[in-house]
Amino acid sequence: MTETSRPPADAAPPPASRGDLLRDFASRGLVVLPPEALGVDEGIHGVIYEKQKRVLAQKERVSANTVPEILDVLVAPGLVAVCDRLVGAHWAIVPFTHNTPFASGGHDQHWHKDDNAPLNGCKQRHHHAVQVELLYYPQAVAADMGPTATLPYSQYWAFNHEENHDNFAGAHHLDFGYYLEGMERVPASGPKSPYSEADIRARRTQHDERMAAAVAGTGWPLLRQYEAAPLAAGSVVLHSHNLFHRGNHRRDDWRGWKDRPRFLWRFWLYRTTDPAGDEGAGDVDWEGGEIDPLTGVAIGDAPEDAVAVWRYHHRWLRGGARRNPAANARENAETLTERLYAHGDAAEPTRIGAAYRLADLGDDEITAERLGAALRSERETVRRAAMYGLAALGEGATQTALDACAHPLKWVRKAALFVLGEAGEPTPAVCAVIAERLAADGSIYARSVAAAALGCLGRRAVAAGVGERLLPLCLRALAESLAREQNRLGMNLAQRRSIKLVRPTDECDVCEGIGTTYGGERFAPVRSAVRENALWAVVILCSHGAAVVGATLAPLIDALVEVARNDRNIFSVGLALDALNRLAKLRTEDAAPAAREHVDALRAELPVHCLESLARSGRSA
Repeated sequence: MTETSRPPADAAPPPASRGDLLRDFASRGLVVLPPEALGVDEGIHGVIYEKQKRVLAQKERVSANTVPEILDVLVAPGLVAVCDRLVGAHWAIVPFTHNTPFASGGHDQHWHKDDNAPLNGCKQRHHHAVQVELLYYPQAVAADMGPTATLPYSQYWAFNHEENHDNFAGAHHLDFGYYLEGMERVPASGPKSPYSEADIRARRTQHDERMAAAVAGTGWPLLRQYEAAPLAAGSVVLHSHNLFHRGNHRRDDWRGWKDRPRFLWRFWLYRTTDPAGDEGAGDVDWEGGEIDPLTGVAIGDAPEDAVAVWRYHHRWLRGGARRNPAANARENAETLTERLYAHGDAAEPTRIGAAYRLADLGDDEITAERLGAALRSERETVRRAAMYGLAALGEGATQTALDACAHPLKWVRKAALFVLGEAGEPTPAVCAVIAERLAADGSIYARSVAAAALGCLGRRAVAAGVGERLLPLCLRALAESLAREQNRLGMNLAQRRSIKLVRPTDECDVCEGIGTTYGGERFAPVRSAVRENALWAVVILCSHGAAVVGATLAPLIDALVEVARNDRNIFSVGLALDALNRLAKLRTEDAAPAAREHVDALRAELPVHCLESLARSGRSA
């Protein structure tokens, strides 16, 4: 039977308070907002719910275009304030992805981390709070209505994906066999379920047992299924984009599902500004005997490897000092280096924790040497830990990452580029190395990481006060990339197989995702990981206003208009229009009139818009 943590049936989850928000997100990776915290008329939730039902009955696509009231939720002051603290001011919404409602029913998903680019595209995963998922429930959710199932405290641990075909597509799984064996197609409840009503309610089905076994089989600390229920209508769950979770089946009487659907809206938020300083928050006593009030987990049982990761990310979210060097660096380095090379999936927290603890030793030379050697390991598990450890080391990792950008193994170059984006010194020299890899690396995966790294490097440059020097260089490299890179037919179509089973090819070594058009003849089912990451980075940089763009402004606007007007990839078009809208409207004191003219014209030309993204970038809801 699945061990599941839920509040008592008559108790709602504790709200995310200002004092606990960053601590809870850095550790468990999930917070719950009650409807009264959003700052919006609570009557709107019933309006959204009833309108969704009507739109679905009419067999139309549910989106902000057909249920525009959802935009009032996304710009609600209380919600925006919480998201500002988690992903920074002027956060953006990934356009044209899964920003549509999901209804629970009789089937279970397997445990997975979501693809972190649209529709099963693979993007490098950040430990920093760079991407956050926002789940909105317009109706009340009872414990038997298929509440979203999550694994708090799982967001920092992962599996191989570079050459592991089970995880080649963007989503990563705890139990891929659940998908391969067809269990997703077998209803766990409902009229066609093979189980008795008593077993369904008591969680005694084979589905329940399989879910529990997958969680227990990880060997990772503190993991226990948490189901987000009961929730009042209008509740919001915010969780790390790296948190393992799954769609859950309903356990109530299936004859009432049609009249009482359980809807969920999902939006992917991403950071465009660095964390601001938070003087009001201090360090946390992670080793105390506290019980997590949301999940019931004893936080004091966490091993030091997990606590080291939490401690760093809590400081990072606060925007203050991110390291607290310990004593006896040379004495500890040997043991931590040995732990960095531990074997097996169950040792993922050991390796990641060792890397973060090495970053906190206080001797940057020793840390860079040990983590730099691990970054060159043939084992992806070790490279992954070293990559995150070097990112935690900060600017002291710059030269190590620069050297690794010339490594013959593409996976090492990709990891080094990620480190430069996360932590490299924001200088023209670092920008030039990333730009060179973006232009010339033979790996599409490495080029896509280079594109994203320029956005992160530029974001940090603004926070460091050198944005006017660096952003024009980053944007020039990104615009040149857009002129070179080409779209390809979606892998699922090109290979004639499920996106879960696609494989790398001679043309592309990363899963670019499902090609889709949303029914628009203007578009084609094509994707490009490099183009999409480049435009993701451009949105980040355009969020800082036209002034820091400098002389690059005019050619940048031309490049974005070209994408918005002629690109066949709907995701690229959505990102380009968001970037233009940010230049035109996000910072009214520093707007670009030329961008505004183009945005107004493109709004009239394009057959479909992602209104939720535009609402975040200055367009009135």
